[in-house]
Amino acid sequence: AQQYAPHRNFEHLLNCPSLVFSRFRTNTSAVDTNALNTQVTKEDITMNTPIKPSTLSALIASSLFFSSFVASAFASDSDLHAIAAAPSAARIAADIETLVGFGSRHTLSETQSQTRGIGAARRWVEAEFNQISADCGGCLDIFTVGDTVSGDRIPNPTEVVNVIAVLRGTQNPNRYVMMSGDIDSRVSDPLNAESESPGANDNASGLAGVIEATRVLSQYQFAGSIAFVGLSGEEQGLYGGAILAEHAIAQGWDIQAVINNDMIGNITGVNGVTNNATARVFSEGTRYVQTTEEARLRRFQGG
Repeated sequence: AQQYAPHRNFEHLLNCPSLVFSRFRTNTSAVDTNALNTQVTKEDITMNTPIKPSTLSALIASSLFFSSFVASAFASDSDLHAIAAAPSAARIAADIETLVGFGSRHTLSETQSQTRGIGAARRWVEAEFNQISADCGGCLDIFTVGDTVSGDRIPNPTEVVNVIAVLRGTQNPNRYVMMSGDIDSRVSDPLNAESESPGANDNASGLAGVIEATRVLSQYQFAGSIAFVGLSGEEQGLYGGAILAEHAIAQGWDIQAVINNDMIGNITGVNGVTNNATARVFSEGTRYVQTTEEARLRRFQGG
């Protein structure tokens, strides 16, 4: 089992010159995820507050616009308007409820069951990607990238598996935009893999956004590739991100941007403040080791 440093994630892909890393969170406004958490005691509910699928679809529309714009300089205005209007609140809500239905998606949870645990959840994500690909004539390359790891919050060797669907670019397939969301969930105790941990907000909402983005963008072609990613091991220390980062570097992917969806569509924060008019985007600043050439490329591309 490999030892992974817990802080390692997609920011390590900044070895690629022009990478932009953005982390989407929102405060917005209805499905009451508290209703999805009724079997969980108060002490075991972590970051599960009301979200609204219609708001999620609006947020996904904005990130779809960004993804499609970066992936292709040739999308028409009409295409961009159609992409922005396409996300379905009903599909997003259904995906969140499906993910909640796995009971616990803890990294250390059940992997053999077809109905419970992280194994069932990641197989469902892969099945959704396969169905989306079938609907677009096999337009997606779907695969898993994983490893057996141990370290902080993973006391015993554990399989950590990411699920990836790639919409290949028509002109520059090695140039990537990546949209990700983590599959796993947990309760307050990071080593408690048995209790119910529905994780409707954290992070079924973000993963549902990635799946819906796949449905929408798979209906189009782009000059560059778009990778849609379900990450594992995030709650234990960003292990899945580290594994995928090493894979991407080994494969020589030219990653232009990463959009990570994390707890999107929240209406009320942990401080009790309700705000349905703000979207928060967390982006890493310019690295101090940036070369002159990398700075030139970043400015040229609008970064």
